[in-house]
Amino acid sequence: MKRTLESIRNIGIVAHIDAGKTTLTERMLYFTKASHRLGDVDRGTTVTDFDPEEQQRGITIYSAAVTFQWRDVTVNLIDTPGHVDFTAEVERSLRVLDGAVVVFSAREGVEAQSETVWRQADRYGVPRIALINKLDREGADFHGTVTQIEQRLKAQPLVLQLPVGSGPPHVADPFRGLIDLVTMEMLTFPKKEEVGAGEASLTEVVRSPIPEELRAEADLWREKLVTSLFDLSDEVAELALAEAEIPAELARKVIRQGVVSRQIVPVLAGSALDCIGVQPVLDAVAWYLPSPADVPPVEGLDPSKKEPTTITRGPDPNGPFCGLVFKIVADKHGDFAFVRIYSGTLKAGSRAWNPGQQKKENIAQLWHVQADRREQISEATAGDIVGVIGPRLSVTGDTLCDAAAPIVLETIEFPETVISMAIEPETSLERKKLSDVLEMLKRQDPTFRAIESEDTGQTLISGMGELHLEVIRHRLQRDFNLKCRVHKPRVSYKETLGKSVKVTGESNRQVAGQTLVASVCIKAEPTDEQAGVRVVQGWFPENEAEAEVAATMVQALSESVERGGLKGCPLWGVQVTLLESPLPDPLPSDVAVRIAAADAVENMLESAGSVLLEPLMKVEVSVPEEHLGDVINDLQQRRAMITNTEIRGGVNVLTAEAPLASMFGYSAAVRSVSQGRASFTMAPLKYGPAPAETAEAYV
Repeated sequence: MKRTLESIRNIGIVAHIDAGKTTLTERMLYFTKASHRLGDVDRGTTVTDFDPEEQQRGITIYSAAVTFQWRDVTVNLIDTPGHVDFTAEVERSLRVLDGAVVVFSAREGVEAQSETVWRQADRYGVPRIALINKLDREGADFHGTVTQIEQRLKAQPLVLQLPVGSGPPHVADPFRGLIDLVTMEMLTFPKKEEVGAGEASLTEVVRSPIPEELRAEADLWREKLVTSLFDLSDEVAELALAEAEIPAELARKVIRQGVVSRQIVPVLAGSALDCIGVQPVLDAVAWYLPSPADVPPVEGLDPSKKEPTTITRGPDPNGPFCGLVFKIVADKHGDFAFVRIYSGTLKAGSRAWNPGQQKKENIAQLWHVQADRREQISEATAGDIVGVIGPRLSVTGDTLCDAAAPIVLETIEFPETVISMAIEPETSLERKKLSDVLEMLKRQDPTFRAIESEDTGQTLISGMGELHLEVIRHRLQRDFNLKCRVHKPRVSYKETLGKSVKVTGESNRQVAGQTLVASVCIKAEPTDEQAGVRVVQGWFPENEAEAEVAATMVQALSESVERGGLKGCPLWGVQVTLLESPLPDPLPSDVAVRIAAADAVENMLESAGSVLLEPLMKVEVSVPEEHLGDVINDLQQRRAMITNTEIRGGVNVLTAEAPLASMFGYSAAVRSVSQGRASFTMAPLKYGPAPAETAEAYV
């Protein structure tokens, strides 16, 4: 069967860690007959968590792609990690997906990483639906979670289902089914034991009239649903005013329009572990999330033009080829690149143009990926996500396109690393092998850094957190048989300027009988931006030759500020503006300009002084009331500033800002002070001034 664009859904499942993403994915695969067993995260038998480290820890570390059919729709699904250390996997997945299912735990509500992935989806304009999962847990609060989605995420939740009961089987009113507010029916599902034994039909959902005792609440929420659809459709408004029945098909059509335009977020309910509500989620993916034909044409820059010129590519299989490399997997037989195709057709055995690298890349083989299994294909078209073997130079975020119709798509931005550790092989014979393996891992993971220290000769690896570096270390030993010694993790500090300054850099020296004369005037100031150094051209000479010199000055300044601050740390939150600079006659050479620019940056640092910045983390701790005081006391001893406390699902939730330097080993500490009853999440927040004693001691 030939697929149409309208029948494709490229979606991701995103959420906070332990909200049930992977379990939901496993149930989807089972109910769509893509898998013949119910995978279990705790037993390490899931399809998408196929890496040994994932199976051992019971968490998702690497995003995994799977494809399945549901009704008349082909779903390309990416299951992403929930742990903040692996946020790059979420970032690159959302960059290329058309829609997302965001999973929330009914007990914990909107958690820290939920907010992070929501902001990532906002940044890339991804329409989404929400599933409030784990309604079979004690303390589950469906309506409280809906309120949090509205208040904390500033979204417009549209409740499409109501849970019937909540909590485990032993409570008085356990979670046992759903009310569908679109069709106004009660939905019940076969028990997990029946599903696992194959006794129940794979798509069996029992639809029955709403029980009388639940009718009043269902009518109230149905009225809220219809009222919300008023603003989206005149047709619904007319039917509602005439008190006529609103057909389910019309309601679904209007909801779809609202989702695609990102005006609303449909909210579903369920328990993926107990197989309750999974089929309605699949239906919602097919009915409400956009196909490649529904999303706007992808935008990019025309590399053939000097001035930035925006061009677009629609999802036309017959148009010029254009795709984005969003993930590289290092393989023994060569890199395996994941590519989202936005337009045109890509064929195996062809060549594609990489405008960023200005090189042609071989497309030797194309593969359809099903988690850790692969199936070779001859071609792929617009809307597809495929694996490609052949490209040698392309990295994550690169565009591949038709050489006759070049385009550069927006790349993928990744967060800065916050933690480093020194690593060295146990024998000098393995130094070259370690270097090669680390280079390969850098290509695969954009948030991983590895550099050799000029002072000590040690290799420093940097990442997003302790778990991130631990996984890298285990992989070196397990996959590459490299035994390494590691040193205590250390924080990645930055520097900013102490004050705003205006300085001039000079070049006036004799080199090989030639006098190199140039002056570069700059204004430099610290900013509140959580980013590195921005070099701005504030002087634009009208004379073309002088304009070229000014452009060279900007480039030379950009290179000079890369060397870091007075303590050798990267500069952070600094803006450098090129001011009008005197030009000698004849005009200065490039070498003279670079010498003057380097002098200007050196003068800038000496005049402004530098302030050491340390990474601050956003910490959320969930703790029972009886251990609240001990946890607060421990956080305050770690220089943490508590910014909020609230009760979610009957548990106290503390939100704090804490320096990363004092949070090493917090996992064991928080378990100790709470007798193992507290849990926490930690995510990078911003850089802030380090205390004086740290700045003085830092070398």
